[in-house]
Amino acid sequence: MGAAAVGNITEWFDFGVYGYLATTIEAQFFPPDNHALAQLATFATFAVAFLVRPLGGLFFGPLGDRIGRTKVLAITVILMATGTFLIGLIPSYAQIGIAAPILLVCARVLQGFSTGGEYAGAMTFIAEYSPDRKRGYFGSFLEFGTFVGYALGATVSSVLPLISTPAFMDSWGWRIPFMIALPLGITGVYLRTKLEETPAFQHLLEESGAREGAAAKHVLRDIFAKYWPAMLLAGGLVVTWNVTNYMLTAYLPTYLKDSDTMEAHGGHAISSTASEWLQIAVLWAAVFIIPLLGRLSDKIGRKPILWVGAGGLVVLGIPMVLLLKSGSVIAVLIGLVLMGLLLICFSATGPSTLPALFPTEVRYGSLSISFNIFVSAFAGTVSLVMSALVLATGDLNWPGYYLIVAGVVGVITLLKLKEPANKPLPGSPPAPATVEEARELAAGR
Repeated sequence: MGAAAVGNITEWFDFGVYGYLATTIEAQFFPPDNHALAQLATFATFAVAFLVRPLGGLFFGPLGDRIGRTKVLAITVILMATGTFLIGLIPSYAQIGIAAPILLVCARVLQGFSTGGEYAGAMTFIAEYSPDRKRGYFGSFLEFGTFVGYALGATVSSVLPLISTPAFMDSWGWRIPFMIALPLGITGVYLRTKLEETPAFQHLLEESGAREGAAAKHVLRDIFAKYWPAMLLAGGLVVTWNVTNYMLTAYLPTYLKDSDTMEAHGGHAISSTASEWLQIAVLWAAVFIIPLLGRLSDKIGRKPILWVGAGGLVVLGIPMVLLLKSGSVIAVLIGLVLMGLLLICFSATGPSTLPALFPTEVRYGSLSISFNIFVSAFAGTVSLVMSALVLATGDLNWPGYYLIVAGVVGVITLLKLKEPANKPLPGSPPAPATVEEARELAAGR
C-alpha cells in the first residue's frame, strides 16, 4: 500500500510547493509590471497540467489494463518527479525572458501527462489488493499519501524562508522544494518495481490467457459505449470531491493573503505567515483523520459519509467563505477546518468507491479516463476560474457559490450511486481478510 501511495506523495508534494510558492513563481517567471495579469498567468500555468491529464489517462489507463498495474505505475511516478525537478532548474524571467514561462508550461505538461495515469492507477492497485471488508480503510491510505505530500510541500515551502535570507530565497532557495521531488520519485520507482501484480489482475490473466501486449484497437470504443453510465457517476463524485480539494489546497493559499484584492472588495486578508500555518495545521490534522473515516466507512458504508460531505458543501458553502474573508485568525481557522472536514469525507471514501464502479478488465482505463476528464474540466481550473471571477466581479463570495454547485452535483450523484462497501469488486472473486472469512465464503455463508 505504501509503494502505491508514494507516487501520490510525490504528486501532491509538487502541488503543495506550487500553491504555497505561487507568489514566488509569479515573481520568478512572469513580467513584474502587472500583478493581476501575472497572478492569472500563474494559475493558468497550474491549470495547464490538467488540460493534458485526459491524454495521460487515455494513454496510461488502457495500457495498465493490458500490461499490468505495477509497470505503468513505475513509469508515471518517475515522469512526474522529473517534471517537478525540472521546474527547479528553469532560469527566471529576468534571465531568459519569455522562454521562462514557456519552459514552465512544458514542465507542467509533463507533470499533467504522467498524473493522468498515476492517481487512477494507484487507486485501482490499492482497491484490487484490499480485502472486501477493509477496502475503505486500505483505500484511505492513498489520500493519506496525498495529504502527507501536500502538507510536506507546504511545510517545506513555509519553513525555508524562516531559516534562510530573502536574497537566498529569491535566487536558489525557492528551487529546493522542487528538486526534492526527484529523490522521492526514485524511491517510488524502486518500491513499485518490487511489487507483485494485483490478485484481481492475475485472476484476469488466468481467465483470459496471455493479455500483455493485446491489441487495444477497440478498447476505448468499448469503454465509452458500455460504461458511460458508470463514468458519469464517477465524474459526479470526482467533480464534488476535487472542486473542494483544489479550492482548499490550490486557491485559498493565495485568496487568504491577497490583501490588495480583499481590501478592494470589502474583505480582510490575514498575514501570509498566519495563512500558511493555519492551512498546514489543517492538512496535518486531515492526515490522521482520513484513515479513521476510511475504517468507519467499512462499518457504516461509504454513502453516509459522502452524504455528509456533499450536503455540507450546499449548506456551509457561503458561511465558510464569510469566515475566510473576515480577517479574524480564529474565524479563518474555523472556516478552514470546516472545509477540510468536508473534503476528507470524499478523500477517505473516494478511493474505495470509484474503482467499484468498473469491472477488472477495464477498471484502470475507465477510471483513468473518467477521473481525468472531469478533474481537468471542472476541478483543476478552480484557481484560475476563481481568480478571474473575483477580479472581474469584485465578489469575494465566488468560492462559496462554486462549492454549493459542487455539492449539488454530489447530491445528484449519490441519489444514483449504489452502496459499494463490503462487496467484491465487479469482475473479481471475493477477497476475504482472514482465514475465518475465507472459510465462511467457502461454506456459502
